[in-house]
Amino acid sequence: MLAVADPVRQPPTTSAEEAYLGLVRRVLERGVRKANRTGTDTIASFGEHYAVDLAEGYPLLTTKTVYFTSMLREVLWYLSGEDHIRELRQHTGIWDAWADEDGNLETAYGRFWRRFPVPEAGVALGAETWVDADHPNVRREADGSLSFDQIGYVIRELKRNPYSRRLVVSAWHPANAAASLLPPCHFAFVLNVTPATDGGPDFLNGHLSQRSADLALGVPFNLACYSFLVQAIAEHVGLRPGRFAHALVDAHIYVNHVDGLREQLTRTPRPAPTLTIAPNDDGSARAPDEIRFEDVALHGYDPDPAIRFEVAV
Repeated sequence: MLAVADPVRQPPTTSAEEAYLGLVRRVLERGVRKANRTGTDTIASFGEHYAVDLAEGYPLLTTKTVYFTSMLREVLWYLSGEDHIRELRQHTGIWDAWADEDGNLETAYGRFWRRFPVPEAGVALGAETWVDADHPNVRREADGSLSFDQIGYVIRELKRNPYSRRLVVSAWHPANAAASLLPPCHFAFVLNVTPATDGGPDFLNGHLSQRSADLALGVPFNLACYSFLVQAIAEHVGLRPGRFAHALVDAHIYVNHVDGLREQLTRTPRPAPTLTIAPNDDGSARAPDEIRFEDVALHGYDPDPAIRFEVAV
């Protein structure tokens, strides 16, 4: 009889921090210098990938201080579905460089996560089909157009059909990306459930696809952001956080970040922190879009000092 590996835990051979530091080393060792739109060259490597086991702790890097509060504000902003930063900029300036004076963005992740445009009736070509206004995850915008809530959809499907392989959330709209000042870098993520064989709940995994990945500044935030998202959704639908995998098409290090990353590589990783999300008053897990900043707590985070990296705009 064919032996089947136990699907409960198939952990990577390294911790999350070691996986990240290994990625940095690979790009430094085999990357190629490239010019880009910012005017600051990068050392870039094509087709990188890493995976981490979320059972080992919350993967917030410890070999430098990662500003968790800014990351949390950002991911909660994504979940709000807003297409502006008027509220967000009161807490963090992460997106200021790409917004207009009124706080509007040409591309906002949350707008597409929660309010992806649905074509008008009669626009479809040939045999194409679209959801209609009666679908539970469709809303009507203020201008009368329809939009689709992708986060609501994948949560609904996880409850109805947890082993679905169609749990995809996309922030990429081709017509927007062609004109946007900064189209989405981390443009799509997929949720996937692994059955448990230990009698406990199944495991929710997340896979992120990223076209452009800034290893010094962006990837530590991406890792923390989507790991939080996996945990929040898993708790809400009664699953356990499983693994997070990250595919990076153009994984790069800006040349003015090299010294800082080499310094980071000399540091020794510390134990990973843990993260908790306060439940509702009745003890039930909060829906991801109902989580407030004060509901989230980080425990045991004792990182090395921050390393300053300039943002390439």
